[in-house]
Amino acid sequence: KDFEDHCWNDIITPEIFETYKCFARDTFVGSKPALLAIDLYNLVYKGGARPPHEITPDFPNTCGIYAHESIEPTKRLFAACRAAGLPVFYVTARFSPNRIQSTRRKPLPITAEDCEIHEAFTPEPEDVVFRKERASAFFGTPLIAHLNQRGIDSLIVCGESTSGCVRASVVEAYSFGFHISIV
Repeated sequence: KDFEDHCWNDIITPEIFETYKCFARDTFVGSKPALLAIDLYNLVYKGGARPPHEITPDFPNTCGIYAHESIEPTKRLFAACRAAGLPVFYVTARFSPNRIQSTRRKPLPITAEDCEIHEAFTPEPEDVVFRKERASAFFGTPLIAHLNQRGIDSLIVCGESTSGCVRASVVEAYSFGFHISIV
């Protein structure tokens, strides 16, 4: 409980905590976890370590400074997970001139290189890389089969960006019954 609500203590009243206490849960990482790295691809690092509002006219999918500031902490996460012997799964975009698009979005110009994993997170030979066409890491990929085959019960999730593909993947992973830890 202390870990669960630590970041809310200064803005959430005791009455609100009381209202939502039925949703309290133990915070843990399961006995067979894996690291799921979502969209650590070149596209989100384009334009450099500048505020996104300054560079999105030229690089519409960049996370700018936020992506660049997360490189070192994410590398430490990878190192800790590898040291613990956890399997590592990457999910990145599939590049194709015929890639499906949302019916409401104008296609953005991307290249095959944009969809490659950023050099700071180069996959190791034992890692598994999936290519997706939609937001969720699970949609149209064999990720669930790999997790089930290895007996994975929880996921440690990192990536770009939290409000988009990370959120979509975490919601689906939760729906599949995995315990989730978002880094």
